[in-house]
Amino acid sequence: MNAEALVQRQLERDRLRELIKDAEGEHGPVDQAAVEAKRALLRGGTAGPTDAT
Repeated sequence: MNAEALVQRQLERDRLRELIKDAEGEHGPVDQAAVEAKRALLRGGTAGPTDAT
């Protein structure tokens, strides 16, 4: 990856952090169990006990 791409990626990550912070301020903290369940679904696994939607 060249320097320009690395800078762009860092800017995107910084912006995502800002969006998450804003969303948590408005809606409350992220439920990590729900995140892990969604991650498992996206990776072809099954949802955990929370079966988050």
